[in-house]
Amino acid sequence: MTDHVIDDASALDAQWQRAEASGGNGNCFEFASIDGKVAVRHSKAPHGPALLFTTSELAAMLDGARNGEFDHLTRP
Repeated sequence: MTDHVIDDASALDAQWQRAEASGGNGNCFEFASIDGKVAVRHSKAPHGPALLFTTSELAAMLDGARNGEFDHLTRP
């Protein structure tokens, strides 16, 4: 593990949460609070890596998403 990557996210003692809009199809990101940081993993790879972000980094990303800054990434 480096400071920002956890090799096996399933090894974390965490309560993972995903957006209700994912529809339960298992194809989305999951988030968990870990030691004052936020871990992010892909729900289809629970034993895969997780990235760790500070709460301020996640807040900046969420603010950008709310403001439509990443909308162009979801269009074909």
